[in-house]
Amino acid sequence: MARGVNVLLKPIIEVYPVVPAKSEEERAALRPIGRNVERYQDALMGACEIVKHADEIGFWGAAAIEHHFHSEGYEAAPVPGILNAYWAALTKRLHLGQLGYVLGTHNPIRVAEETAMLSHLTQGRSFVGLARGYQSRWTGILGQHYGSRPTKSPDADFNQAAQAAGFTQTAIAQKDYDDDAINRALFEEHVDVMLKAWTQPSFHHKGRNWQVPFPFEAGIADWPLAKAGVTQKFGAQGEVDETGVIRAVSVAPAPYQKPHPPVFVSGSGTPATIEYTARMGFHPVYFCNIETSERLAKIYLTTSRQSGFDVRYGEKQAMVRWIYIGRTDDEARRLAEEYDAEIWKNFYGAMGRRAAVANPMQSAFSTGLICAGSVETVRKELVRQFMLVPAEHLVFVTHYAMTPMDFVQENMSLFIEKVKPAIDEVLHKHHKKVPLAI
Repeated sequence: MARGVNVLLKPIIEVYPVVPAKSEEERAALRPIGRNVERYQDALMGACEIVKHADEIGFWGAAAIEHHFHSEGYEAAPVPGILNAYWAALTKRLHLGQLGYVLGTHNPIRVAEETAMLSHLTQGRSFVGLARGYQSRWTGILGQHYGSRPTKSPDADFNQAAQAAGFTQTAIAQKDYDDDAINRALFEEHVDVMLKAWTQPSFHHKGRNWQVPFPFEAGIADWPLAKAGVTQKFGAQGEVDETGVIRAVSVAPAPYQKPHPPVFVSGSGTPATIEYTARMGFHPVYFCNIETSERLAKIYLTTSRQSGFDVRYGEKQAMVRWIYIGRTDDEARRLAEEYDAEIWKNFYGAMGRRAAVANPMQSAFSTGLICAGSVETVRKELVRQFMLVPAEHLVFVTHYAMTPMDFVQENMSLFIEKVKPAIDEVLHKHHKKVPLAI
């Protein structure tokens, strides 16, 4: 974020592809709707139109997501990198990335290669999003060879609604803490490998899950190009020892961006995740209400400064919001419920910490996670939130194709034209001031 006073919000459109049904009865009749080719094709191509619209009207970025096995049709998007590459050909200005790769289920070298390629395809307008993985149906299956385990972050700051429902940290079994520790250690090792692959001409690594080269102690003695002296002549320094054995590898290409694309890390209230993100100089993404976001933003600032980073309060940070703008408050709320009540009931309402809330959509309205109303109401609420946390990014979530295209695109345009300027003014005023002492 610039040190001058001309600071502008960088909004990111995040498309959660939802295979549409007119009702829960139709969704049941078409089960498994997630495998319905015609409807999925419509949702996918429509998502591309939304991304093109974002590029045209001035969004900073667009993000894809990673979820697997979503036969129910909610958030059905398994391969964010492929979508990002396709979107690169459709856009001219947008920064493209993911929120994000569940890194513990992936080979980190393959992720490093894939995102470096995206960095080149976009000539630098890309970012990388990472997550630790909480969905039990697929995190363990896809990450089984790495020992990946899903986690719901038992050390998180629970929101008021969850506490009122009786969910407290003391009620969580020790197994959850153990799984969380395993998940976190795997995630951090994979990040370490990925960063080495991006930034080092050649690297070696020996950790709990990875040896590079393999086997690490013996090295690789039968690489033909080393036997012929080719790698020693043309390869990276340090790849081959004096006996012709591979002792390191060089991941090519290096990213177009130096030292690598910006890294975003998704979180829903876990201080340990935010502290790690700050120590690494990454961008935290807050999938939580403004009160929790404010606490985490202060943790991020303190830890960043302790780690030697010169950041302002709110810098590098992103808040996630669902935004519905209507002609009146009542219309906006009615349309939000008409289009998206089903996914809040059947997906968010059954998933993670929101399962503690009797009516998750009502809770999201009341906590400001959903901003629904007239232009004036949405603008006033987001200005209030950004005065508390002057975040660099706002992630604007949309559930296309459950939410119709015309509504999605009109909401995006109204946000850019009528709401964003007021947030820009908040950021402008904030960054004229001396950074807050936290």
